[in-house]
Amino acid sequence: MPIDDPRVILTTANLRDLGGLPTSDGWTVRTGRLFRSGHLCDLDDAGLSVVGALGVRTIVDLRRPVEIAERPHPDVPGAELIHCQVSDDDNEFAVVANMLDDAEGTIDGPAAVEDYFRRNVDGRLDAYRPVFRLATDPARLPLLFNCTAGKDRTGFVAAVLLRLLGVDEATVLGDYLLTNEVRRPWLEERENLWRRTAAAGRGIDPTDLADGQLTNLRALLWCQPSFLEASFAAVTDGWGSWEAFRRDGLGMDDERFDAFRDALLA
Repeated sequence: MPIDDPRVILTTANLRDLGGLPTSDGWTVRTGRLFRSGHLCDLDDAGLSVVGALGVRTIVDLRRPVEIAERPHPDVPGAELIHCQVSDDDNEFAVVANMLDDAEGTIDGPAAVEDYFRRNVDGRLDAYRPVFRLATDPARLPLLFNCTAGKDRTGFVAAVLLRLLGVDEATVLGDYLLTNEVRRPWLEERENLWRRTAAAGRGIDPTDLADGQLTNLRALLWCQPSFLEASFAAVTDGWGSWEAFRRDGLGMDDERFDAFRDALLA
């Protein structure tokens, strides 16, 4: 089913424009300035033409080296590619993934992913600061940032940028959850495949696999509000406000932020 949202550019890559969203003080985020996506290496010529037509000047790749080696970026004429690794190979997602067959329920997948998003703010912010320096530099625009699925690392960066610009929390959460609709066919296929595989390993019919045994898998596949809310809570707990987080957490002074706002808001 087509996604009825003008911000969605290519569902195959979860490629979207951050523009078009209203801020709490009456502005609107400009389109054509910031883009978010998953990996682009599977795009055909038509898809690559769509990306090329965006006029992207900078691409910020958030992935780890092993991900880049498996799915290298295609050439996008006119765009400078910058790698900014923001997570390690043993991050919370990897821990949950390695325990998917754990029948004892020794790991709480949703809680682990919430911790992942929380630690983006209070444990991994040093890795993300270069990303935000690039994304808020008007001379770098139009800019695209991406990870593998365009969901978690990319979703966190998008959410912080939108909150800094004054988009309210509910709207930012809606943008984060939009990935579920954009990628729904793939997500449902993966979930059904794992259900069949897990059932076969247990010698039961897939319909007999308890729904609760899919909880950790769903934490890996699907965006859930509590994940991003954990990042928001960490900002409030650590800095008290988004302005203080921007200034003291990200080290972004008023002059730089004003230039970013002028470039992004209309």
